[in-house]
Amino acid sequence: MKTDYLERILTAQVYDVAIETPLEHMPILSERIHNQVLLKREDMQSVFSFKLRGAYNKMVKLSPAARKRGVIAASAGNHAQGVALSAAKLGCCATIVMPETTPQIKVQAVMSRGASVLLHGDSYTDAYEHAIKLAKEKRATFVHPYDDPDVIAGQGTVGMEILRQHTGSIHAIFVPVGGGGLISGVAAYVKRLRPEIKIIGVEPVDSDAMYRSLQRKRRVKLPQVGLFADGVAVKQIGEETFRICRKLVDEIILVDTDAICAAIKDTFEDTRTILEPAGALSVAGVKAYTGRENVLHKTLITIASGANMNFDRLRHISERAELGEQREAVMAVTIPEEPGSFKKFCTMLGAKSITEFNYRYANHKKAEVFVGVSVRNRDEVQKLIKNLRKSGLETVDLSDNEMAKLHIRHLVGGHAHEIKNEIIYRFEFPDRPGALMSFLNNMSHNWNISLFHYRNHGADYGRVLVGMQVAPAEKSDFMLFLDQLGYRHWDESKNPAYKLFLG
Repeated sequence: MKTDYLERILTAQVYDVAIETPLEHMPILSERIHNQVLLKREDMQSVFSFKLRGAYNKMVKLSPAARKRGVIAASAGNHAQGVALSAAKLGCCATIVMPETTPQIKVQAVMSRGASVLLHGDSYTDAYEHAIKLAKEKRATFVHPYDDPDVIAGQGTVGMEILRQHTGSIHAIFVPVGGGGLISGVAAYVKRLRPEIKIIGVEPVDSDAMYRSLQRKRRVKLPQVGLFADGVAVKQIGEETFRICRKLVDEIILVDTDAICAAIKDTFEDTRTILEPAGALSVAGVKAYTGRENVLHKTLITIASGANMNFDRLRHISERAELGEQREAVMAVTIPEEPGSFKKFCTMLGAKSITEFNYRYANHKKAEVFVGVSVRNRDEVQKLIKNLRKSGLETVDLSDNEMAKLHIRHLVGGHAHEIKNEIIYRFEFPDRPGALMSFLNNMSHNWNISLFHYRNHGADYGRVLVGMQVAPAEKSDFMLFLDQLGYRHWDESKNPAYKLFLG
């Protein structure tokens, strides 16, 4: 018998545990992409994710006998919290099998709600297979995170709320996609009542099971999935979700890690909320879509599906966000190894803010520097590189080079055996335009910079490590330079770390 999802969604029992989340305007992003972007705030649920909707709607329908035997689920985190909360509400025991790669914040959140947690495998699929086996052994009910009509109907209440909250014209709704439960439920409701609204799924490029399945018109099982957006790290979508999506979803957009990081930043700037990578997928998708289609002055709705993320990931996200937004260019530039060449190079950059500068003396002829520069767009990057090359400076754009962005920027350095009279100082530069040029303008032309490391971390001060060749007879002049400069500084010439790795 054909499932009537409209009736299932309209009668779904979710509001014992879920709230109707707001649909908020994103003013900054809307102005930037010249469309009205609205954000469905599912991160505001008590478990910081939409997943409790489907889990509760499934479990509340279980018989008393089934509840007594308990439930088992497999999840990377958000579904697990939904099941754990629902089990506590309904008075039944729950066992959750989670991948060993699950962020600790999600593991702790599940345990704090009274559920038992078993860590198994590297991905959701590994955890799923183990959970199915356990459910059969214990005669417990397996609560599927997405491939179940009751779960899909519970998630579909998100779409029901969107149409109730915004009665005007909607061009498209952008939905994060893992196994397909959320997009199936939203599509089933929205396409039944407002078929003109586009339903667009968004997946990471390295977890694109739905995209590949729709392309090949059959369910594809990925050999492996990327774990950055762990909430959608699914190797194979569901049978029922695939059936629905083939019929109702307009397209799937793929985005990379940098774009996801930029979307997390965009959401923070508009809401002061930090989404998890999977939760920000739809924001990354709306930006990719409007850039590709040149859509203007339309209403575009994005679903913020979750905000469960380990705090220590923020450093990586912050670093990659500027690249994802194409507001930072990373380059390798070859300059002559002679006093004043660094200052000349900085002068050529003009008013652009240097976000990073890594350099270590290699030989007396030329210097290879790793530099990051704030830019407005990719066209500005190409123009800058063209001007540098025109001035005789060999330049390589590394903005899309994964090894450079992940590793090389932290490894530029090494021992410089030809260096004489090198002193090492650590500085705190005021983090404002002109601080670096003030440093260069005040130092003597006789002192060669042999090492320079700077990275703008968004603090009040830029932390800078500088190596300079200063002859013993000029030490008094150097001390005068430090006094006149007025920046906080520390002599690190005798630091054992310097001697071991750089001296």
